[in-house]
Amino acid sequence: MSRRLRGFVAAGAALLLLVIAGVAAVVWQNTYDLREERVAIPDGPRSLDGVLALPATGRGPYGLVVFVHGDGPVDATQNGFYRPIWEAFARAGYASLSWNKPGVAGSKGDWLGQSMEDRAREVTAAIAWARARPGLDGRRIGLWGASQAGWVMPKVAARTPDLRFVIAVSPAINWLRQGRYNLLAELRAEGASPATVQARLKRSETTRSLLRRGATFEEYRAAMGGTGDMTEARWGFALRNYTEDATEDLSRVRVPTLLVLAGHDLNVDVADTETVYRASPAPLWVKRYPGADHALLREEVAGSEIRIVLAALFAPRNLFADGFLADQAGFLRREIG
Repeated sequence: MSRRLRGFVAAGAALLLLVIAGVAAVVWQNTYDLREERVAIPDGPRSLDGVLALPATGRGPYGLVVFVHGDGPVDATQNGFYRPIWEAFARAGYASLSWNKPGVAGSKGDWLGQSMEDRAREVTAAIAWARARPGLDGRRIGLWGASQAGWVMPKVAARTPDLRFVIAVSPAINWLRQGRYNLLAELRAEGASPATVQARLKRSETTRSLLRRGATFEEYRAAMGGTGDMTEARWGFALRNYTEDATEDLSRVRVPTLLVLAGHDLNVDVADTETVYRASPAPLWVKRYPGADHALLREEVAGSEIRIVLAALFAPRNLFADGFLADQAGFLRREIG
């Protein structure tokens, strides 16, 4: 074999080893210390397509964390992003339960057709199912939810006095206040000119006025000059939910609550959120992560889609802010048991 050919073979072999090592690293990093089971949760005339994540060993009965999604077409695993959290809870002796939103991953329905009340009813149905499930401890069932879940979990907690805990991650308080905060925060981050800020605020106020009078989608499009930021389905979703405010529900919640807040949250006004939660009669623990974004991703990966993808593949547990996973597991061990 010529020296040149031997060089090509050696280079090819080295490349193959690198590929194999990379694949092995991805598989290893995305193998979690838990057991997953597909489940169907009865919910009136249909069922919720869900995943029950159990500790890797033991027979229970396990406490249970019921996951409540934020906005968007979310599947049961949040594209895999929930699994590091499930693993942390499993190591603390807790199972996790989550399900596909209606219309996502083959499930029936349309999540944009839901109100927050509809979503709260789903969670209540999931809790009832879990309490009848062997291997789960009905006395240790709580909620975990992020962002838009801030309008869902307080409804459930206020009506379910024997709920054991709530973990609220970047939860919203008031739909309209949040929308204005988000708009201004994003404009500041973009370095928008004063003229652009005023134009966007005027457009936003027009949208709010249309929502308040229950305008049709056609009226909305006409007012936006024949375009608009929302599809017809999204406009209907906004009409059903724009009056949401968690303040009153939180005033009736007495469930031990862990409030998780990010330092670089462009979506939720964390100062407003903390003020309202501290006024609630519920026992409250607050954890702040100065270097995290709204999704509690660490600052060095949050601003880049490429870095997020690479971290999700090669180090998914390191996607989140330092302490985020351990602090939640510690809350369950120390405060809930």
